Amino acid sequence: MWRLVFHWLFVKPVMLLIVGLNVRNPQRIPTQGPAIVVANHNSHADTVALTSLFPSRVLRKVRPVAAADYFLRTPALSWVSRNCMGILPLDRDGIRCGADPLRDCVAALDRGEILILFPEGSRGEAEQRQRFKKGIFHLARRRPEVPIVPIYLHGLGKVLPKGAFVPVPLFCDAFVGEAITERPDDAGEFVESLEAAMTALVEGTRFPEWA
Repeated sequence: MWRLVFHWLFVKPVMLLIVGLNVRNPQRIPTQGPAIVVANHNSHADTVALTSLFPSRVLRKVRPVAAADYFLRTPALSWVSRNCMGILPLDRDGIRCGADPLRDCVAALDRGEILILFPEGSRGEAEQRQRFKKGIFHLARRRPEVPIVPIYLHGLGKVLPKGAFVPVPLFCDAFVGEAITERPDDAGEFVESLEAAMTALVEGTRFPEWA
């Protein structure tokens, strides 16, 4: 219930009135799981923008994967993150201690959920892409039958850049790529192929220059 309330009273109005998010190829957005959505990461608005792309009937199965040490750091933020955004917490401290970092992600895929991942790991500078890390490869290798859908977000780094708290009105775009069902067995080649898919989305858009 809280996710639907948050979706219709906050997410949709923000995306419509402030961001003006324009979606290219919305028919490629997965509406049933298991599936993995990967996107570039320049803003905290990225997660909100991506969840706004899904119809409300599948929203309960959409799980943004996010760092537990950030999104669960206070009781209030933890409640909003879990109940309103439906995040799947990633325990980075557990990773350092040798725990299986992908256990919860694999379990979510086995339940037929749709994961949202940012392979860059952390937010970069506005409208600047970073190299993908190899964590997405290890998840894809454990569930090779799960499709991966790349989405390129353009403009959100200007709306709510790293370190900002007040969004700036600006029209943005989400370019949805075709689902990737076949991928290399080598980690380096896999990451390169995923980055190439993202680059293809970028080069096919002909963005206007920012002022």
